[in-house]
Amino acid sequence: MFDFLINKDIELLIYLNNLGTIQWDGFWLFVTNKYSAIPLYLFLLYFTFKKLGLKKTLIVLLFVIVIITISDQTSNLFKYGFKRLRPCHNENILHSIRLVKSSCGGLYSFFSAHAANSMAIAIFFGFLLRSKFKYILQILIFWSFLVAYSRVYLGVHYPLDVLTGMFFGVLYGTLFYKLCLLFLKRFMN
Repeated sequence: MFDFLINKDIELLIYLNNLGTIQWDGFWLFVTNKYSAIPLYLFLLYFTFKKLGLKKTLIVLLFVIVIITISDQTSNLFKYGFKRLRPCHNENILHSIRLVKSSCGGLYSFFSAHAANSMAIAIFFGFLLRSKFKYILQILIFWSFLVAYSRVYLGVHYPLDVLTGMFFGVLYGTLFYKLCLLFLKRFMN
């Protein structure tokens, strides 16, 4: 069963990755670049400030730093625990995928920190700001899906890597949103 799942994951990667074209490569490179999301993060912090004020926004920022740190470290634990080679380091499929970037990243792929981090941020801020902006959660989840798909498009992660990363992102985003609310109610009122 496990081998079947891994083989289907590889087949899906090859299919999705080969849908890419040179015309779209620049867009997906932009989406996957962690610095391209800085304007979004500033926007989210600005509206958090407008909703909660400076002190509470600083607390929110600390929670976001903790979310990213824990998400990254969980991803690293899984990567070095499972030791699944990234597609771009896997000699068995390297000839079947398009590598868009000149560099491929670390040796191991399971699971995607990009997918986990973007989903955690989407869920955390989506819940935090949903009373102020009607569709913020849906918009942020869509952005997170773009980031996750970019990893498959570039050939640096398998679909299962990004789905698992997104799962952990939902888990951490929800958990830390609830913890943040408890902290703000208990210590900031």
